[in-house]
Amino acid sequence: MLYAVSNFKVELDENESDVITRLVQQLGITTEQLISAVCARRAIDARKKSNIHFVCTYEVELSGKLQSLPAQARPLERSSLQLVSPEIFKHRHSGKAHVVVIGAGPAGLFAALSLVESGFKVTLLERGKPVETRMRDIGRLRSRGELDSESNICFGEGGAGTYTDGKLYTRIKHPFLRWVLHCFVRFGARPDILVDAHPHLGTDKLVRIVRNMRNHLTSLGVDYRFETRVDDLLIKDNQVTGVRLANGEEIEATHVVLATGHSARDTFKRLDELGIAMQAKDFAVGVRAEHPQQLINEIQYGNSANHEKLSAAEYSLTHQVPDKHLGQRGVYSFCMCPGGLILPSPTESGGMAVNGMSNAKRGGLWANSGIVVQVTPDDITRHGIKTSPLMGIDFQRQLEVATFKAAGNQYAAPAMRLNDFVNKKASGTLAPTRFKPEALPTDLWQLLPHWVANPLAEGLKGFNNKMRGFVTDEANLFASETRTSSPIRIERGKDMQSITVQGLYPVGEGAGYAGGIVSAAVDGLKAAEAIIQSGNS
Repeated sequence: MLYAVSNFKVELDENESDVITRLVQQLGITTEQLISAVCARRAIDARKKSNIHFVCTYEVELSGKLQSLPAQARPLERSSLQLVSPEIFKHRHSGKAHVVVIGAGPAGLFAALSLVESGFKVTLLERGKPVETRMRDIGRLRSRGELDSESNICFGEGGAGTYTDGKLYTRIKHPFLRWVLHCFVRFGARPDILVDAHPHLGTDKLVRIVRNMRNHLTSLGVDYRFETRVDDLLIKDNQVTGVRLANGEEIEATHVVLATGHSARDTFKRLDELGIAMQAKDFAVGVRAEHPQQLINEIQYGNSANHEKLSAAEYSLTHQVPDKHLGQRGVYSFCMCPGGLILPSPTESGGMAVNGMSNAKRGGLWANSGIVVQVTPDDITRHGIKTSPLMGIDFQRQLEVATFKAAGNQYAAPAMRLNDFVNKKASGTLAPTRFKPEALPTDLWQLLPHWVANPLAEGLKGFNNKMRGFVTDEANLFASETRTSSPIRIERGKDMQSITVQGLYPVGEGAGYAGGIVSAAVDGLKAAEAIIQSGNS
């Protein structure tokens, strides 16, 4: 018999044999009745700094049935760690349907994976370069300030998520979630991601996983192309019939999965010209904060900050600032990267943006996170940008150009001590940082629009009330964090297809329906599910 024992407290210094002894006692059994005990879920409880511990769910297999069921135990039909494939992807398609997938980020990769394994002919088109080559291009941007507008933090195999922390937790609930995690393990991720409450992969591991996925897809016959930008859709009678590439080649298709990511601005412009229904939506802009990781560890873990069982500490912060237009304007941390680096992330010549990343071990000396302010379409029109589906892009670009100019027309980052920013007093100096190619002391109040800077400063004060010591001279703020999410949503129906053009499936972050690696992967799978169902109907 299999049982789950949830909300099981495990002390930091407790060994496995002690844990097993307490499990046996809680279940009211003898050691001989216990066949196995496996931790299936693990989270850190750091609410009380004097009593930091793990909260776990253990799956225990017993030789017989429990006579009485303890409050924290429940019977299981199968282990939560067992792979259960969605039934829809077990169907085998035998028709002549050809699916073109645009973009090799999480949404595109998982859509292609499920479709080709279901028997569809798949062509996967990526405007950027393979993940290995892409790393070298990013290295040149950091070392020499040289931007490749088609191969950077946002464009290239694996998508923008490859060069972040590789976070795999999400607020969405969907049956495909566990299958996505199992697929990552299948292609090289540590099995721990199935157990940790806040799983992450790290950029160094993601590179290998994405390469393994590519090799698998090509072995199954996927026509996988790099440096292949789609410049147009082929449409006849409101039905997509294929795509036209930048080199003029046309590829016929019965279905097109649009998984471009949130920074394919030229693609969005062309979709708008074609009359594809889309609308501007809320997003966020701000800065990226960098603190010494040891400081964050001490704030979060207190005297346990250097305990060997605790990895680099994270934080997730929100604050509501009174606002005459919205009532309350949200300020929040975004894509927090423990033990990581801040990276330059522009995609267009003459514009500058920043993002963050961590490797799997999160062993760096600094922690970084986006600290961003809610932006609505009404905000943008109030400040002089013409109303259109693309007005969020216009605002992002405007801020990125201003950031580039503030850095002396180079791909450097204007930066300011966090404490100076909150106090509106520029000292002209920065705390130690590893940012490359260069961090330049800048008064960010002269760069950021005041309707962004004011709530940002108030939000930082609010964060300091929740994490004493967050506002400090030891931290810097780097401008500008603009690519938090897509500022547009391409309208689609319940069948996952564009409401304007049949056969076009807008998915993932770029289409405005996801906010991270896992949610984007799930959205790609939902499009694949709809295509498979249409082929079987």
